[in-house]
Amino acid sequence: MIRLALFALLALTLAAQTPAKPAIPTEDATIQRFRVHAKPRPVADRAPLTAEEKNTIRRFKEAKPSVVYISAFLPNPDPNGPRKIPTGSGTGFIWDEWGHVVTNRHVISAEVDGKLFAEVTEVEITLANGKSYKGRVIGKSFAYDIAVIQAFAPLETMRPIPLGQRSNLQVGQTVLAIGNPFGLEHSLTRGVISALGREISTGYNTRTTNSIQTDAAINPGNSGGPLLDTSGRLIGMNTAIVATRSEGSVGVGFALPVDTLNNIVPRLISKGQIEAFHMGFTTLTPFEAEQGFGIKRGLVVTGVDADTPAARAGLRPLQVDTTGQLIAMGDILLAYQGEPITSAGQFKAFLEFLAMVETGQPADQVVFDVLRDGKVIKVVLDLRKQASGGPAKAQPASI
Repeated sequence: MIRLALFALLALTLAAQTPAKPAIPTEDATIQRFRVHAKPRPVADRAPLTAEEKNTIRRFKEAKPSVVYISAFLPNPDPNGPRKIPTGSGTGFIWDEWGHVVTNRHVISAEVDGKLFAEVTEVEITLANGKSYKGRVIGKSFAYDIAVIQAFAPLETMRPIPLGQRSNLQVGQTVLAIGNPFGLEHSLTRGVISALGREISTGYNTRTTNSIQTDAAINPGNSGGPLLDTSGRLIGMNTAIVATRSEGSVGVGFALPVDTLNNIVPRLISKGQIEAFHMGFTTLTPFEAEQGFGIKRGLVVTGVDADTPAARAGLRPLQVDTTGQLIAMGDILLAYQGEPITSAGQFKAFLEFLAMVETGQPADQVVFDVLRDGKVIKVVLDLRKQASGGPAKAQPASI
């Protein structure tokens, strides 16, 4: 009993000597305790901008007034609706001091499921100062995906970007892309030239060569915007991206080189289009053919001019009576030079390439695969002869 009493006394003595554990504060108490420290934090000193950063900022400020936002419209046939229907938007840049603006043709297109159903002529140009002006499409190239717009803005606001050249570009050099991705006006991205001499699709199953590949971020809305070198010179027009459904842009973008622009744009300003060889026939667009006759492939010939390559080759046009009722279906052009014809825009691109703008050496003849009376036949158009027996002459013509 004495021993048990001693153990109990020892336990009480040790307990009295052990300090009590502090109570754990609740979450609310912690929050209240630290609220008293709420105050603005001091600003840390900034390191000086690097020479590279200063140059990037400078080049963006210099180029920004030359980059515009483009909105394309079609007239609304519904008198009860808005006067104009928006069909697309993107970026453009001022080409010269006379109000010419350059962009991609697909920025101002009106298409349904990839098929051109109307030619957009009216656009709105918004300058960097926020002011908007009417513009009119005065030239376009399907082969090179280039369009030229006449902006009806004060000429003193027209500040073209200095031009560079493709010949002295190198893989690895820094480039700057300016545009309006997703409608976010005047955005700047920076990257390098990833490769030169790339082939890219125009969207009409035709391909352009010598394009510039870059990892500068390019997204929908950047199309038609300028690609600059670190001297602030125009070296290309941002045109296409590689994208996946899940990831969107994957950092592979393409730009038409400035040399191509400097070759094609003056032609579009002067003539409205690349001067293709006049074959002497007209067609329905695939959209019109499908809506009117249920034809889902090829181009239906609707007219053939006398004393032209088409007439001499015996192309047959569609025939209708005075009420518009079909009498006889015209020839349906299925392929051109062995390439399937998928749209009117693609065929116009073929014709532009036929003119071979860069070399000036046109083909002597072209071959069509034609559906006639249920059979596919070959029809050869000789482009060397005119009614007078002389050589064919290049002239503006839709086809």
